[in-house]
Amino acid sequence: MNLFQLIGSIFKPAAELIDNVHTSTEEKLQQKAIMLDTQVKLLEYALNYEQEQLTQKAAIITAEAQSESWVTRSWRPITMLTFVACVVGYWFGLTPELPPESVDSMFLLVQIGVGGYVAGRSAEKAVSGITRALKEREQS
Repeated sequence: MNLFQLIGSIFKPAAELIDNVHTSTEEKLQQKAIMLDTQVKLLEYALNYEQEQLTQKAAIITAEAQSESWVTRSWRPITMLTFVACVVGYWFGLTPELPPESVDSMFLLVQIGVGGYVAGRSAEKAVSGITRALKEREQS
């Protein structure tokens, strides 16, 4: 469960509770509006947190990529290529027999490495767009 699903799951029972309270429709709508405003603010904080995490991760990778040390610049690509070579070698029967869990773990690391780069770039763009839209909404 990710952070955004968690926030939604916290507010869903409260919304249902408001629906079941014996009061006027106007009061129910007021309470729901207050609750939704709180949920939006919490989601905005969560988005800002996610954006800050992505920014920090990007800063680390950028610092490594711009390092004067060849080892510091190259350890991530070398690690990924090593795991790719291991998985491909296994598929073609070029490696000794490995436990299926080991092969699955290496393949998962390759997926995370490739997917992490693609998803990280996409998430970075999406989070900044959502944050900008929330700020514009807040100002208007």
